[in-house]
Amino acid sequence: MQNLFHKTAFAFTFLLAAIAFTSTAHAQGVGRTNDISIVRDPELEAKSLVDLRAARFYFKERKAYFGALDRCEAVLAENPMFSQLDEVLYIAGSSSLRLSRSQGRQAAKLPPEKLREQGRTYLTQLVKEYPASDFKERAETELREIEGEVKATIKKP
Repeated sequence: MQNLFHKTAFAFTFLLAAIAFTSTAHAQGVGRTNDISIVRDPELEAKSLVDLRAARFYFKERKAYFGALDRCEAVLAENPMFSQLDEVLYIAGSSSLRLSRSQGRQAAKLPPEKLREQGRTYLTQLVKEYPASDFKERAETELREIEGEVKATIKKP
C-alpha cells in the first residue's frame, strides 16, 4: 500500500512539474519570440498583460485611443521585455496615428505632427524588432499611409 502511495505521489509531482514548465514557458513568451533564454518576472508579466488587455479593449471596442496609448506606454516604460511587446507597439502606434487624425472618442493632447511621428516610431520599432510578428503587415500598411499623408501635406501650397 505504501509503495502504491509513493508511485502515485511521484506521478502527481511529475505531472505538476510538467504543467508548471509549460505554463512558465508560455508566460515567458516562448511561443511569441522562440527565445527561452529570456527570463521574465511573472508578476510584471501579469501586470503588463492586464494593461495590454485594457489597451486592446480601449482600442477595439471603445475607440478610446488616448486610453489605449496611455496603457501601452505604461507597459513600454515598466516592462520593455514583455512577451507581447509587438502587440503593445502596434496598438501604441495605431492609437497615435488615429489621434493625429482626430479619430475616436477622445481628444488628443499633443499636436498632430507629434502624434504622427510618435506613431511612426512605434510602428517602425515593431517592424524592425519583430519581423515574424502577426502585426508586422498591419504596421507596414500604416507606415505607408503615413508616408502618403506626409506627401499630401507637403504638396499643398
